[in-house]
Amino acid sequence: GDWTTADAQAARALARARATRAALVGHGTRPGLTDLLPRDEADAHAQALLAPLGEAPALIETLRTWLSLHGSWDRTAVALSVHRNTVRQRIARCAALLGTDLDDPDVRMELWFALRRA
Repeated sequence: GDWTTADAQAARALARARATRAALVGHGTRPGLTDLLPRDEADAHAQALLAPLGEAPALIETLRTWLSLHGSWDRTAVALSVHRNTVRQRIARCAALLGTDLDDPDVRMELWFALRRA
């Protein structure tokens, strides 16, 4: 509502950022977790984490879809147009290759963020 005050605050913030050589922070947009790491570090971590899956697009797409559908075998099967047992086999293969427990929510979260970078 008060444009004069807002303009003065923005000018002070810009002057301070220039003086301290600090990065400007956007106002009004909420940063996501992916914004907490530099892009190249996040990409490198994602590549290292997902490396055991190799160049297996079916495994990667199944894992991505399964995670996005909260671990639902049936909905993942429908989304990928495969049998639910195929989904189970692919997810079991992913777990074995990654050497991790896909029932662990921390593991799921880390994989989800890695897949978003892949």
